[in-house]
Amino acid sequence: MADFHKSSLMFQFKQFSVEQDQCAMKIGTDGVLLGAWTPIENNPFSILDIGTGTGIIALMLAQRSSASQIDALEIDEDAYEQATDNFENSPWNDRLFCFHAGLDEFVEEPEDDPSNSELAQQYDLIVSNPPFYSEDYKSSNDQRDLARFQDAMPFEDLIEAAALLLSENGIFTVIIPFKEEENFLALATAYELYPLKITRVKGTPTTEIKRSLLAFSRNHTTNFAIDELIIETARHIYTQEYIALTKDFYLKM
Repeated sequence: MADFHKSSLMFQFKQFSVEQDQCAMKIGTDGVLLGAWTPIENNPFSILDIGTGTGIIALMLAQRSSASQIDALEIDEDAYEQATDNFENSPWNDRLFCFHAGLDEFVEEPEDDPSNSELAQQYDLIVSNPPFYSEDYKSSNDQRDLARFQDAMPFEDLIEAAALLLSENGIFTVIIPFKEEENFLALATAYELYPLKITRVKGTPTTEIKRSLLAFSRNHTTNFAIDELIIETARHIYTQEYIALTKDFYLKM
């Protein structure tokens, strides 16, 4: 699932555009998949995008939903500034807000203020395309390595935060490497977050499964949907399923 590189470093979607020249992690298939796939049947009032990068997932959810509060979290200063600009230049700038903070700061912030006796803000939908290393190597770009390095946001920290910040009937979604799926499901269960839907993603019909799209809720059910999504049948020949998922966003779909 390679990143999309545009010579202008601006990516144009049907209803919004995204500048990405200041972001280590460019817009890629993973973020677009998560933004398009994430269930919104619970009609979320409030959404949190953890590790927003360019802001692409938050922007897609602003287009798809009627949520009046869409918060995003970004630790990298350059990416935070770019996401803020992308939000302000979008049709939904009154609903989008980016915080410049790490996940631990964001979760602990209400407790640090003795005048704030309220519990932490809760969200009806929490999404994350968490940074991970899919291969065991470092590139020559330190900023990109920080964005990719799993220690920048260990899965357990992400799940613990979601368990704290998710509303009673909320949904938590992620996209992760398929090889991490079993471990992630076990960690989530330990925090009483249970699978609601799983979609495993393959680049082509003959390649191995690369990614897992996972949706969780607080409701324990054994009767959840598991399916598979294939992106292409041949190079740039997209499957009907992938077109149906992304046609509201990509200009050429």
